[in-house]
Amino acid sequence: MLPLAQLIAARCSTGERVALCTLVKARGSTPQETGAKMAVTRDGTLHGTLGGGCVEAEVRRRAVEFLHLGRSELLTFRLDHDYGWDDGLICGGTMLVQVQVLEGAGEAARFQKIAADLQARRPVEFQFDYQTDEGPQTYRELLEPRPTLVIAGGGHVGQSLARIAHELDFEVTIIDDRAEYTSEQRFPTATRRITGDIATALGKIAADHLTYIVIVTRGHNHDGQALESVVRSPAKYIGLIGSKRKIAKIYGELAARGVTLEQLQRVHAPIGLEINSISVPEIAVSIAAELVAVRRGCAGNEAGTPMKLTAEEVERISRRSGSA
Repeated sequence: MLPLAQLIAARCSTGERVALCTLVKARGSTPQETGAKMAVTRDGTLHGTLGGGCVEAEVRRRAVEFLHLGRSELLTFRLDHDYGWDDGLICGGTMLVQVQVLEGAGEAARFQKIAADLQARRPVEFQFDYQTDEGPQTYRELLEPRPTLVIAGGGHVGQSLARIAHELDFEVTIIDDRAEYTSEQRFPTATRRITGDIATALGKIAADHLTYIVIVTRGHNHDGQALESVVRSPAKYIGLIGSKRKIAKIYGELAARGVTLEQLQRVHAPIGLEINSISVPEIAVSIAAELVAVRRGCAGNEAGTPMKLTAEEVERISRRSGSA
């Protein structure tokens, strides 16, 4: 939400109108969940997404129309043959999208405040009223700041992961004890670049439930020290790269220094989801996928489970279609 709030505040402050399109209710199978947002400017440029496909295209078209009229409206989409997903795949759900046309100093100030709170890592209550056939409704949502991904180690894996994490809407902090490995050229999208002793710098990070820590340093000693500095922290995620043999050695050393079994069990090590990754980009994708799984509440055996229909499901559908 932070980029959208900044965009809306900037455009409204210059007298321009912006349409904020919010998915206020989703029922059944839909390409996005309630809370998805997209901003549309008068030239039709999209910022954010409602999931793509023909629904998003229709919301864009209507939003441009409302911008010229200065009118807000609730749009209803039933994802059947009329509104399929991505040119034909039928989801079978219903989406209610409120298109709010925003303008003026008041809206600029409101969204400046939202942006400032999110940048200060304060949650924000976001709400607005909208009209349905059943009468007035109020949409309420608690906006959380973007999660922070702290990457300990600016090598090839850290560099590749930082690029992906930026696209996944993480604020990236990179830490390394070598200045050339924390440079802006190497990490252009990082919010913070810290050069110094890795374990010491990690220990100074104010980790919370929105903090994800990935340890991918260049050696066993650095990894062990880095993990010890954060293993007792309340970070949402702590991951450590390496073989099971290396990790077992580090765990043994930490246990001997008083780290508890429960604390060690919180660590994701070896890091990432099992996709038989070999190359650096593949390893980074594996790690990023696990970050998303944790962020979205997918844990244990569910994480990384293929969504592909089983052979039995395909056979059942095929038989049913053949008998129709």
